[in-house]
Amino acid sequence: QMQLVESGGGLVQPGGSLRLSCAASRRTLDYYCIGWFRQAPGKEREGVSWISSGDGSTYYADSVKGRFTISRDNAKNMVYLQMNSLKPDDTGVYYCAALSSCQDQKGYWGQGTQITVSS
Repeated sequence: QMQLVESGGGLVQPGGSLRLSCAASRRTLDYYCIGWFRQAPGKEREGVSWISSGDGSTYYADSVKGRFTISRDNAKNMVYLQMNSLKPDDTGVYYCAALSSCQDQKGYWGQGTQITVSS
Protein backbone atom coordinates (compact mmCIF):
# COMPACT_ATOMS: atom_id res chain seq x y z
CA GLN A 1 0.00 0.00 0.00
CA MET A 2 1.34 3.40 -0.93
CA GLN A 3 0.91 6.49 1.17
CA LEU A 4 1.01 10.03 -0.10
CA VAL A 5 1.34 13.03 2.18
CA GLU A 6 0.77 16.60 1.05
CA SER A 7 2.26 19.62 2.79
CA GLY A 8 2.76 23.30 2.20
CA GLY A 9 -0.78 24.58 2.32
CA GLY A 10 -1.91 27.65 4.19
CA LEU A 11 -3.33 31.12 3.94
CA VAL A 12 -1.91 33.44 1.31
CA GLN A 13 -2.91 36.80 -0.10
CA PRO A 14 -3.99 37.19 -3.70
CA GLY A 15 -0.94 37.44 -5.91
CA GLY A 16 1.15 35.41 -3.50
CA SER A 17 2.92 32.11 -3.92
CA LEU A 18 3.00 28.71 -2.27
CA ARG A 19 4.78 25.49 -2.95
CA LEU A 20 3.04 22.22 -2.24
CA SER A 21 4.95 19.02 -1.65
CA CYS A 22 3.77 15.45 -2.09
CA ALA A 23 5.82 12.76 -0.39
CA ALA A 24 5.37 9.15 -1.46
CA SER A 25 6.06 6.29 0.89
CA ARG A 26 7.85 4.31 -1.74
CA ARG A 27 9.23 4.55 -5.22
CA THR A 28 6.46 5.81 -7.45
CA LEU A 29 7.65 8.17 -10.11
CA ASP A 30 8.86 5.49 -12.48
CA TYR A 31 5.48 3.78 -12.44
CA TYR A 32 2.75 6.32 -11.80
CA CYS A 33 1.49 9.54 -13.17
CA ILE A 34 1.35 12.01 -10.29
CA GLY A 35 -1.52 14.44 -10.36
CA TRP A 36 -2.56 17.41 -8.30
CA PHE A 37 -6.26 17.96 -7.83
CA ARG A 38 -8.28 20.46 -5.88
CA GLN A 39 -11.76 20.75 -4.49
CA ALA A 40 -13.34 24.04 -3.59
CA PRO A 41 -16.29 24.25 -1.19
CA GLY A 42 -19.47 23.20 -2.95
CA LYS A 43 -17.65 22.23 -6.13
CA GLU A 44 -16.51 18.99 -7.70
CA ARG A 45 -12.91 17.94 -7.53
CA GLU A 46 -10.92 19.06 -10.55
CA GLY A 47 -7.55 18.21 -11.97
CA VAL A 48 -4.90 20.92 -11.78
CA SER A 49 -1.63 19.46 -13.01
CA TRP A 50 0.00 16.12 -13.85
CA ILE A 51 3.48 14.79 -14.41
CA SER A 52 3.82 11.51 -16.23
CA SER A 53 6.02 8.58 -15.34
CA GLY A 54 9.04 8.02 -17.52
CA ASP A 55 9.80 11.18 -19.45
CA GLY A 56 8.05 13.46 -16.98
CA SER A 57 5.76 15.19 -19.42
CA THR A 58 3.69 17.84 -17.69
CA TYR A 59 0.09 18.91 -18.14
CA TYR A 60 -1.92 21.77 -16.72
CA ALA A 61 -5.51 22.80 -16.48
CA ASP A 62 -6.21 25.96 -18.47
CA SER A 63 -7.05 27.82 -15.27
CA VAL A 64 -3.51 27.44 -13.91
CA LYS A 65 -1.35 27.50 -17.04
CA GLY A 66 1.47 29.99 -16.73
CA ARG A 67 1.01 30.26 -12.95
CA PHE A 68 1.60 26.74 -11.61
CA THR A 69 4.58 24.49 -12.22
CA ILE A 70 4.75 20.80 -11.38
CA SER A 71 8.07 19.08 -10.85
CA ARG A 72 9.49 15.95 -9.30
CA ASP A 73 12.54 14.63 -7.51
CA ASN A 74 12.83 10.95 -8.30
CA ALA A 75 15.54 10.29 -5.75
CA LYS A 76 13.39 11.65 -2.94
CA ASN A 77 10.04 10.31 -4.19
CA MET A 78 8.74 13.86 -4.08
CA VAL A 79 6.50 15.87 -6.36
CA TYR A 80 6.04 19.61 -6.03
CA LEU A 81 3.53 22.15 -7.20
CA GLN A 82 4.82 25.70 -7.34
CA MET A 83 1.88 28.08 -7.36
CA ASN A 84 2.39 31.73 -8.26
CA SER A 85 0.01 34.64 -8.78
CA LEU A 86 -2.58 32.94 -6.64
CA LYS A 87 -6.19 33.99 -6.94
CA PRO A 88 -9.15 33.57 -4.60
CA ASP A 89 -10.52 30.99 -7.07
CA ASP A 90 -7.50 28.82 -6.27
CA THR A 91 -8.86 28.27 -2.77
CA GLY A 92 -9.60 24.67 -1.90
CA VAL A 93 -8.23 21.41 -0.62
CA TYR A 94 -5.36 20.19 -2.77
CA TYR A 95 -4.69 16.50 -3.18
CA CYS A 96 -1.88 14.62 -4.82
CA ALA A 97 -2.51 11.24 -6.36
CA ALA A 98 -0.42 8.45 -7.85
CA LEU A 99 -2.42 7.35 -10.85
CA SER A 100 -2.25 4.42 -13.19
CA SER A 101 -2.73 6.90 -16.01
CA CYS A 102 -2.78 10.66 -16.31
CA GLN A 103 -6.10 10.24 -18.10
CA ASP A 104 -7.96 8.77 -15.14
CA GLN A 105 -8.23 9.06 -11.37
CA LYS A 106 -7.65 5.48 -10.29
CA GLY A 107 -4.79 5.10 -7.88
CA TYR A 108 -3.59 6.25 -4.50
CA TRP A 109 -4.62 9.52 -2.92
CA GLY A 110 -3.29 11.72 -0.18
CA GLN A 111 -5.39 13.31 2.54
CA GLY A 112 -5.16 16.81 1.14
CA THR A 113 -3.89 20.18 2.27
CA GLN A 114 -5.95 23.35 2.53
CA ILE A 115 -5.08 26.46 0.56
CA THR A 116 -6.93 29.67 1.20
CA VAL A 117 -6.29 32.70 -0.97
CA SER A 118 -7.73 35.72 0.70
CA SER A 119 -6.87 39.25 1.71
